[in-house]
Amino acid sequence: MFKEERDCNKFSWEDLGDLEKGRPNLGPTVPVLAYRLLQYTLRDVLITELGVNRTNDIIVKAGRLAGTHFCQNMLNRELGFDEFVAELQRTLKEQTIGLLRVEKVDLEKMRMTLTVAEDLDCSGLPFTDEVVCQYDEGFIAGILEAYTGKPFLAKEIDCWASGDRVCRFDVKMLGEGK
Repeated sequence: MFKEERDCNKFSWEDLGDLEKGRPNLGPTVPVLAYRLLQYTLRDVLITELGVNRTNDIIVKAGRLAGTHFCQNMLNRELGFDEFVAELQRTLKEQTIGLLRVEKVDLEKMRMTLTVAEDLDCSGLPFTDEVVCQYDEGFIAGILEAYTGKPFLAKEIDCWASGDRVCRFDVKMLGEGK
């Protein structure tokens, strides 16, 4: 699974294992503390080894890969946009990832502003005057790419760590050749 070198992603949903079989007593959930401990220590080591920009690129790519697989395995990609968003909102809440809200959307240009409250990555963090949800940027883009078949870019513009109480993302479909 992880011992071989590779030049492309080989992750599959099955790599997550059988959680019911593997965790019969503890179950499939984990506290936010444990999730953040994993993410923030891994991120700290990556920044030390690779620098901030390269680390952020990797975090976004990992989020994109996760978002793609999440959409393919947890969501109905055959739904119309409004129904898809409603299902995405329900699923993110059920999985305790966050509370998604669509602030505005232009379906013609496939551009939108999304917010996530109680975000898994940052809600409750101290003020650091920065946005820290690069994983979410990739996750959102990956979900929308898997749904539409077109590339997306999501950029966080507000974050708990920057003083806001929701994460806000500017999301747009990338044009041909970009």
